[in-house]
Amino acid sequence: MALNPTSIYFITLFFFTFYFKSLTALTNSSFNFNNFAHTSRFDSLISLYGDAKASNDGLSLQLTAPFNSSAGRVIYKHPVKFYAGRSKKLVTFSTNFSFSVSSGDGNGDGLAFVVVSDEYPVDLFDKNGSFGIGNGGDLKFLSVEFDTLMDDKYGDVNGNHVGIDLSSFVSLKVKNLSSVNLGLNSGEKLQAWIDYESNSRRLEVRLSKFGENRPVDPLLFKHIDLVKIWPENEGFLVGLSSYNRNSSQLCNVYSWSFNTRRSPDWMHSEPLDPILFKEREENEVKNHKRSDCVMRILSALILGVGLGALGSFIGMFLWTIFSKRQPISPEVYAAAAKPVVLDKAASANVKQ
Repeated sequence: MALNPTSIYFITLFFFTFYFKSLTALTNSSFNFNNFAHTSRFDSLISLYGDAKASNDGLSLQLTAPFNSSAGRVIYKHPVKFYAGRSKKLVTFSTNFSFSVSSGDGNGDGLAFVVVSDEYPVDLFDKNGSFGIGNGGDLKFLSVEFDTLMDDKYGDVNGNHVGIDLSSFVSLKVKNLSSVNLGLNSGEKLQAWIDYESNSRRLEVRLSKFGENRPVDPLLFKHIDLVKIWPENEGFLVGLSSYNRNSSQLCNVYSWSFNTRRSPDWMHSEPLDPILFKEREENEVKNHKRSDCVMRILSALILGVGLGALGSFIGMFLWTIFSKRQPISPEVYAAAAKPVVLDKAASANVKQ
């Protein structure tokens, strides 16, 4: 039975509606705070610990107070599931926040974005660890530190760097911010973007001055396979944590957003091993270069054959034209030039 145009239109509309609804359902955890006024939504999503409090009529969160050994933390209340769908695939997550750190009479730790198990005692602060978080033992955490203190025991490069940490504050990868003309401890507002792409297992960190566009290239990145670190049935808490140690360093947060999303179950993932993923990328580049070389050779051959054929055609055409013209011999030319002599009878007839 043939479908009329109206039926086809409604079927197509239904398909796209269902498709986009399914994509929307893939995002299972998200929030966005441009201010921190105490509203019912704020209280239902956000918890403050230690010295953290809303300030400036809710325009910012003050994580540390202007006195020594102050620590504060803001945590998203609801545990995040990093594994979703029938296949229990690892989800992609992104967070973006703006903040400032002012030195006061010394340097503290600065600010850290942290991911911890939902069993972690978020209301407790370890003053012997960095950012108020314990270091060592069985504690598993993922952290991106915006560090304003050079701590020799962690091998810090200086007191102005960003590092990616995994269950230890000896960073897996570090970027010296002085090399890109950014300063953490100046009191200037900065904006950070942290993205974890689950297919490639790649964590990317970007940082800029507040109000500038999101940088195209990451400040630093690291391949981290969270599947090998945390079991799939575990929930996670995400938050921002600060500790000023023996200083009056102030840390303020002005906005914070977070979201997770997952690929549909029918979408294939990239290889779990980052080394294999890198090797595949390198092979693709080599194959692309090889294919470009072959195409250039073929193009040169085709161009040469074409020009040769064109030259042959022009030569044959000219040969054909000039070969059909018969040369005039001297005898024929003399005969054509000799005057005609009429006999007497013919002359008489002409005169008559």
